[in-house]
Amino acid sequence: MLTINTDWVRKALGVFLREEVRKTGFQKVVLGLSGGVDSAVVAALAAEALGKDNVHGLIMPYRGSHPDSRAHAELLAGQLEISFDVVDITAAVDAFFETRPDAGLLRRGNRMARERMCCLYDFAAERHALVLGTSNKTELLLGYGTIFGDLASAINPIGDLYKSQIWMLAKALRIPEAIITKAPSADLWENQKDEDELGYTYEQIDRLLYHLVDERLPDAIITDYGFPETMIKDIKKRIQRNQFKRRPPVIAKISDRTINQDFRYCRDWGM
Repeated sequence: MLTINTDWVRKALGVFLREEVRKTGFQKVVLGLSGGVDSAVVAALAAEALGKDNVHGLIMPYRGSHPDSRAHAELLAGQLEISFDVVDITAAVDAFFETRPDAGLLRRGNRMARERMCCLYDFAAERHALVLGTSNKTELLLGYGTIFGDLASAINPIGDLYKSQIWMLAKALRIPEAIITKAPSADLWENQKDEDELGYTYEQIDRLLYHLVDERLPDAIITDYGFPETMIKDIKKRIQRNQFKRRPPVIAKISDRTINQDFRYCRDWGM
């Protein structure tokens, strides 16, 4: 079921963060603070596991960003007592599109997401820190994110939690109510809402994904649970066509030991 033991998950992810950060020789982490629930949960988990002095947030508004996004990000940083910087990405993004005035919302949104990740990795290099990911399981399965943008990270503590479970964990972590209750949005353009773009509520999507992915149920049984065939086909198509976002770049094999195919370092070796 989608219900989780928040105490257990909280402890398990704390262990994950401590081990994965320190085995690579780092102590500090950086992450983007969007004002949304996903980044809020990751920041709270990191501060709890690594100590607030080892967590740094970046708030990266664009001129079209909703004022609440920055306000909620600062509210969260203040509650957790973590340091943060505000980096306005407007000039960098607008400069790129000066010679591309016909670019639509999707291209502009992707550019914003990648510009923010560029900022995060630069801050990480400056502070000798790792970049934390803030994409949840629902987004990763649906490919609802920008490759090498918000989907990029060194480690991701919440990638195996559905959006519905993120909200449960957020309550246990005492994330501000204003962040938990607002409509999910990437805030890449005016009035953007996740559920409007996806065509379904997160509750609907997560229940279906749980049956498809975790329980591996056939379509015939899932249909009996009340899910329309059109929705099942749509969600399965999204999972399939976005597989490329969930894997490292495919390398053409011309030798006996090809990286990421035959040759893989044990992930637990550390530094």
